[in-house]
Amino acid sequence: MRMLKKFVLAFTLLITTFVCAIVIGAADTTIKDVWLAITAPETNKIATMIHEVRLPREVAAVVVGAALAVAGAIMQGMTRNPLADPGLIGLTAGANAALAIVFAFFPSTNYIQTVLACFAGAAFGGLLVFSAGGKQFSPFRIVLAGAAISTFLYAVAEGIGLLYKVSKDVSMWTAGGMMGTTWHELKIVTPFICFAMPIAFWQSRQLTILSMSEEVAVGLGQQLTRVKAILFFIVIVLAGASVALVGNLAFVGLMIPHLVRSFVGTDYRFILPMSAIGGATFMLFADTIARMIHAPYETPVVAVVAVMGLPFFLFIVRKGEKGL
Repeated sequence: MRMLKKFVLAFTLLITTFVCAIVIGAADTTIKDVWLAITAPETNKIATMIHEVRLPREVAAVVVGAALAVAGAIMQGMTRNPLADPGLIGLTAGANAALAIVFAFFPSTNYIQTVLACFAGAAFGGLLVFSAGGKQFSPFRIVLAGAAISTFLYAVAEGIGLLYKVSKDVSMWTAGGMMGTTWHELKIVTPFICFAMPIAFWQSRQLTILSMSEEVAVGLGQQLTRVKAILFFIVIVLAGASVALVGNLAFVGLMIPHLVRSFVGTDYRFILPMSAIGGATFMLFADTIARMIHAPYETPVVAVVAVMGLPFFLFIVRKGEKGL
């Protein structure tokens, strides 16, 4: 019952933040305007603006925040690495490099094919980092490998962009923001995330066992290779879809699972769904701050997230947590 109350509280906070994010903006709007935008989007210009600009933007914030937070929680549990995050260990850098390759060599590629390229790039980046990090999944070794390989992949993307004159296209895509998100993009990307999330929740008990130690997992009869393959596949889908939709956003997958653990404990049956709610709420808040700091001009949401995430990252490094 206590856990149910926590989930109800978190979900209520998410709904409240979502409504506030839609109402608050450079243009003055009200709850009534939001209701009209949902029920009759063609009523007036304000309603149309909310329906075609703000609503898809905030839905994207919910989807991406949830996806990155769950991906980060899975990675932290799977590797027992408190510093694991899709943006810190090669996944988003790999997806970014894949985007540059697509724009340079396959300019006629449609949006669905671009999303699939992001998945492939995320998988490639993650595999490179884990291969370089060694079999022991040492937290700091993985982070060092992630930093080195991410830098290399970003350099590859920049080099391709400059050589083939697509740097502007890549930068516009991967700037790390929800501005310009459309319903069409959401209809393509959201099903991938909705497909991966239930599988993640289904594997939450196995993830809890794996997060203890591989010896414990084997002793309890867990098929390590199978479980890790499923979990890694989920992370690739969630991270690749997020990059395809809004670009590169680091630290979300790092911060939210840590905050959630202090709220619900170490059982991933509760950590994963609460991370989804917490990540969505956080991205709504960050996007609203980014829009309002210097309204009507926008501050990149990636900068807002970094300002909050970097101190948290340094705190975790200094603390040197061992158990998840």
